[in-house]
Amino acid sequence: MSTAGEASVELAIIGGGPTASSLLERLVANAPLLLSGRSVRVHIIDPQRPGVGRVWRADNYPGLWMNSLAEDVTLFTDESVVCDGPIVPGPTLHEWAHSNDDAALASLAPPELIAEIKSLDGKSFPTRRVQSAYLEWFHRQVRATLPEDLEVVVHDASAIDLFDEDEHQVVVLAGDRDPLRVDVVILALGHLDALPDERGLVFDRFATEHSLTYLAAGHTAELDLSGLQPGADVISVGFGQAFTDLLVLVTEGRGGHFEERADGTLHYKSSGLEPIVHVGSRRGVPYRSKLNYRLQAPPAPLPRFLDDVAIDELLRSECLLDFHHDVFPLVSKEVGWAYYHELFHAHSERVEGSWSEFDTRYADAHDESQIKQVVASFVPDVSDHFDITRLDAPLAGQQFTSSEELHHYVRNHVAADLARRTNASYSADLGAFNALLQTFGTIGRIAASGRLSVRSRVQDLSGWWFSFFMYFASGPPPARLRQLLALEEAGLVRFIGANVKVRTDTQRGAFVATSSSHSDEVVAHALIDAQIAASTVSRSANPLLQNLYERGDVVEEVVTDQFGWQGNTGKVLVSGPALNVARAGGPPHPRRHAAGIFTSRPAGGAFARPRTNAPTFRQNDAIARAVLTTLSNIGQQRDAQSVAR
Repeated sequence: MSTAGEASVELAIIGGGPTASSLLERLVANAPLLLSGRSVRVHIIDPQRPGVGRVWRADNYPGLWMNSLAEDVTLFTDESVVCDGPIVPGPTLHEWAHSNDDAALASLAPPELIAEIKSLDGKSFPTRRVQSAYLEWFHRQVRATLPEDLEVVVHDASAIDLFDEDEHQVVVLAGDRDPLRVDVVILALGHLDALPDERGLVFDRFATEHSLTYLAAGHTAELDLSGLQPGADVISVGFGQAFTDLLVLVTEGRGGHFEERADGTLHYKSSGLEPIVHVGSRRGVPYRSKLNYRLQAPPAPLPRFLDDVAIDELLRSECLLDFHHDVFPLVSKEVGWAYYHELFHAHSERVEGSWSEFDTRYADAHDESQIKQVVASFVPDVSDHFDITRLDAPLAGQQFTSSEELHHYVRNHVAADLARRTNASYSADLGAFNALLQTFGTIGRIAASGRLSVRSRVQDLSGWWFSFFMYFASGPPPARLRQLLALEEAGLVRFIGANVKVRTDTQRGAFVATSSSHSDEVVAHALIDAQIAASTVSRSANPLLQNLYERGDVVEEVVTDQFGWQGNTGKVLVSGPALNVARAGGPPHPRRHAAGIFTSRPAGGAFARPRTNAPTFRQNDAIARAVLTTLSNIGQQRDAQSVAR
């Protein structure tokens, strides 16, 4: 404990989900090295269960799954993580599921969930309730290892305001709770709801005037879906995770169930309570299926082209970098090389020539055209070629005579994607997937350097490239696409096409959806924006952010380039390695930090894939060390002031 007369210091983490738990773990790991025995009290503020947060609540509908394999989820640092703080290893979700006895699990989960936990294998896609138990266990483990100088106090409340007062940070809590006076604050708010934009307000007013149903983008598991009537047509815009959740909740969630046929396909038994969901998006197809196999050959020795030498050369450029022109060619070449490494080493019957010859010629190719020529001369079947442009936009340039023709095309596309991604004969796709994950951190280093033009960072990197990454690497489990095909067969899902636009039709008193893929219309009395709410500070539904924004104590990131282009990311602007919160008209706040998807420097998910040097861990370690250093300095200053008095 701190010695007599030493002033204690206090930290508030606003938000109690996985990001907050990871930050707490990094604080605990680094405290003995940086606090010199000084007492620190950490306040965790969240109305949800500590460690779990809102998205991963234990009372989620049991049929909602994760998009990650059990073996690919961890909250612990490992030997791959490059950070200044100590590495504290621990079990992945899969390892945890088989390392606890019934008594330990009984404090975390009811009997039926315990059975589910114990049934996991590495290639399982767990339910979110399983992840909730793992998150809560992790939080408890961290708190069980607190050094004697570190105390944690949990407040089951919402923070609604934050302001400076006499060198302290005052956190105002909802209800009749007394405010907290602390020294440093970390905002770990997670995914946030947004108030409707102008388009959403138009749809909402129209729905009210014509007795229709409109659901804006939000957390699907919390939406009131009762307005989606049985047998009624529903337009759904968005084909990612939010749509998958919607489909689960209006099918199995309404009493239907799937039965497996002898050939392995699924048949859906309807409850009669389901709506008919017409789904479209910018691409017009669902995210690519997650891969459920392992590499068939040793992994490609990465990095090959996107190494430190290449990065240093890029960063020495006198001109600002453009992602498409300067960075993407290296990324594409790197990911493609890993793909072909697996193809040559695991499926040599589908290539001509030797790997060494291909490797030499591929490395010597200087642009996309030359790479395609090399690939064509070694890989006869075009379906074995790795082409990001073709993968990214499967409906681009396609024009169909009717919505029915488009519908059947998309159905066949989904079936083909499912067949490929569950067949280890195509394990080269996993080679590309692994390379994509590895390049993610490297690209982040380029972005953090400030050498990438702001327009390219916002539009190309955060926009197009991140969208492709999610589409290719973070799609649904294969079982979800099997279910989608069964629901299509049952007539409960219809595909609209690409570049979907929705308008209001006063004469028909309905929403009307159109697509660039055909000239037909979809008319419905219900519309749901099945997407994660876009980041926005100015329209945030979070009272704390609203108050901070109105006073200029947080700033929405708006960037401008030298040509007059301007872009608004909607995110909370942070700066420096410790992600200090920016303020209007002044320097960043020295005692306020923010971490997570809502900030201008998101590091990735709240948890990580093992052995990938996850950016999340590196970022949280840097924040924790900076905060502990600040707290130690504050304590020393107070000690000196006390002695002077």
